[in-house]
Amino acid sequence: MELLLVSVASLFAGFVDSIVGGGGLILVPALFAVFPNTHPATLFGVNKGASIWGTGVATLQYAQRVQMPWRALLPAAAVCFVGSMLGAWTVTVISPDFLRRALPLVLLGVLLYTLARKDLGRHHTPHFTGRQEAMAAATLGATIGFYDGFFGPGTGSFFVFLFVRWLGYDFLHASASAKLLNTTSNLAALMLFAWKGHVWWHFALVMAVANVVGSLLGTRLALKHGSGFVRAAFIVVVTALILKTGYDAWAR
Repeated sequence: MELLLVSVASLFAGFVDSIVGGGGLILVPALFAVFPNTHPATLFGVNKGASIWGTGVATLQYAQRVQMPWRALLPAAAVCFVGSMLGAWTVTVISPDFLRRALPLVLLGVLLYTLARKDLGRHHTPHFTGRQEAMAAATLGATIGFYDGFFGPGTGSFFVFLFVRWLGYDFLHASASAKLLNTTSNLAALMLFAWKGHVWWHFALVMAVANVVGSLLGTRLALKHGSGFVRAAFIVVVTALILKTGYDAWAR
């Protein structure tokens, strides 16, 4: 029954995450609810062990249908991996608790800006080309990659928003690009958790299958309905993140 519950949660997490990020909003609370007495690092390790497959498959699906700026994204992915590892190491030295109260406010600003700019992310008009695009993507990858390793909530949504706002991508291209970087940051964290023995592989691998199924369904919807659909999903997910992180920071 425990495996069934977390596998269903993993399927829904893969579905949401493949469209606009935020799968951890579903899967991590489900893991803590089903295994309340388990060390948090183990549950985070199981989450990464399952979700990395969904983000990886989503990346491949998007790459077949969306023109990906590989010359900018591949260096950014490498930097993102290093940033995530550094963030994961930093959290062993410094507590991320100071971010808990700030995060809902930052997400609220992202949501209000997106709602105010009705045309934001509807058209794909990159602001940079060549080396400038690669540098901008690498800066984004290093910063959000570090954040993912150090703290984590909302990583996919931050990737999408910054690809839209800073690099000028539409929501579909932003989501596709975000998946590649999110996969590398997940890989870095998973390697660290596995090295420390914090992954239940017998759970993670079964949940990975469910996560991939959800990811395939979500990716097909995003590709079928385009940037308008991804934008709407982004608004819903960020709103849910604000409520969840706000509750954790101020009400719990």
